[in-house]
Amino acid sequence: MAAVSIKENPMKQKLLASLFYILPHHAISWLMFVGARIRWTPAKNIIIRIYTRLNPVKMHEAVEEDMFAYESLNAFFTRALKPECRPFDEDENNWLCPVDGSVSQAQAIEDGRIFQAKGQDYSLLELVGNDKELEKIFNDGQFATLYLSPRDYHRIHMPATGTLKHMQYIPGRLFSVATFVVNHIPRLFARNERCVCYFETAQGPMAMILVGAINVSAIETVWHGLITSKAKKIKRFDYDGENIVIKRGEEMGRFNLGSTVIVLTTDKMRIDEKMIAGTEIKLGQCLATPKAD
Repeated sequence: MAAVSIKENPMKQKLLASLFYILPHHAISWLMFVGARIRWTPAKNIIIRIYTRLNPVKMHEAVEEDMFAYESLNAFFTRALKPECRPFDEDENNWLCPVDGSVSQAQAIEDGRIFQAKGQDYSLLELVGNDKELEKIFNDGQFATLYLSPRDYHRIHMPATGTLKHMQYIPGRLFSVATFVVNHIPRLFARNERCVCYFETAQGPMAMILVGAINVSAIETVWHGLITSKAKKIKRFDYDGENIVIKRGEEMGRFNLGSTVIVLTTDKMRIDEKMIAGTEIKLGQCLATPKAD
């Protein structure tokens, strides 16, 4: 009898997902943080070789095509892409997809709830760290949850030109964000460590939420640097008056290893109809369009 893969066996998926409740998330991620920064050439080359065999990477798209030219596994994860490999949607009013990856979910926010997977949702208020102002702003909007696998490009870019107003670091668990885990862990994205970045754009408010996960050993933004912290309380950073403007398509942050980005829009924007759960996406394609008046 042929073996049944995890994709075809819901019971096996549920069992494996449940194991994440007992794993030492932060200890495992700390070990990955250290291992990903080994620079001793023989060791880091072996690590990169093993990693790329497990996670095939399209090296011809990278600015540096030689995987062994990178000083560490972390440098390899966060490699730059050739600009011509990711053309941007030409309509400046449309928001760009900020990452390579796949769509986990994308739809309207209903009654302050965000759909996670079949039988699972979570509150917008909990996701944004109990910030009632943000909840009010995005309560009638839409969201796109975008999953980056370990083989994907790990830099995060701006969907639209935005002025940064504030950021919140929210400590939490580090459950895997693999699809089979998301399907079985309730409120996963509202429980994991995350960084909520709030911007004002010409098309209205926008929030970009960078969600940590097991083995994601660091989250960074271009204005703050490394964000991941051992703090047990929410940390807020206000940027009013600092005039931090990041242009459409520019890098705003990066993950070390794969994870998830959640983009929140107001009712002034509509998530593009091509953003269907399970669909592969590329940086620069249309994410959302302005609603007609």
